Amino acid sequence: MTTAPTPDPTDVSDARKDSLIEYPSQFPIKVMGAKADGFVHAITAVAHQFDPGFDASTIELRDSKGGNYLGITITVTATSREQLDELYRTLSSHPMVKVVL
Repeated sequence: MTTAPTPDPTDVSDARKDSLIEYPSQFPIKVMGAKADGFVHAITAVAHQFDPGFDASTIELRDSKGGNYLGITITVTATSREQLDELYRTLSSHPMVKVVL
């Protein structure tokens, strides 16, 4: 019977070492979609889902030149790569969202 090797704390393949982000950190995400009633509220709700301490007063809004689209910048407290990946997936699949950066 063999046992699994003990992880080496200096192993560079450790996911924390692969990331350029130190967790926790403030992480801005830009979301763009059609300028419609409820868009900002929907994005705020998703932000709260992944960051319960999300401060909606930090939201930045930018209208497109033609005024048909709205850019929203949310800044969440990122706690892990998995959290950010799932947040991006959730935002990207939202029916009101066109682009997530």
